[in-house]
Amino acid sequence: MGAPVIVIDTNLIAYLHLPGPFSDLAEAARLKEEWCSPVLWRSEFRNVLANHVRRGLLSISQARERMENAEKLLWGRELTVRSSTVFDCVAKSNRSAYDCEFVALALDLGLKLVTTDGPIIREFPGTAMHLRDFVGA
Repeated sequence: MGAPVIVIDTNLIAYLHLPGPFSDLAEAARLKEEWCSPVLWRSEFRNVLANHVRRGLLSISQARERMENAEKLLWGRELTVRSSTVFDCVAKSNRSAYDCEFVALALDLGLKLVTTDGPIIREFPGTAMHLRDFVGA
């Protein structure tokens, strides 16, 4: 494993493990660069999976399997985020502190945040980029 190259958010993790409009691009991004993410991704992705279970789209065992696969993918590349950087991002935007954790990690590491979240990209254009642009689609 080399050094992390991009920060990814929960959207990319979800698209990699669940069918969606950006699933193919998420797979292309996974093959292109190594990923890292704030530890927060775990709680957010568990919530995505719980919603899929409650809507009858996944069984509990399928949700557990997808979570385990995601954990394996990011093992050793889950990082803590400095609260001061999160609050700097909060002060400069209308994004939640949750969203700002992903931006803050990218800022602290000097990396790009790859996401499909339009508001994050608009509010942090020097740091965040769309998945489409990252993979060149």
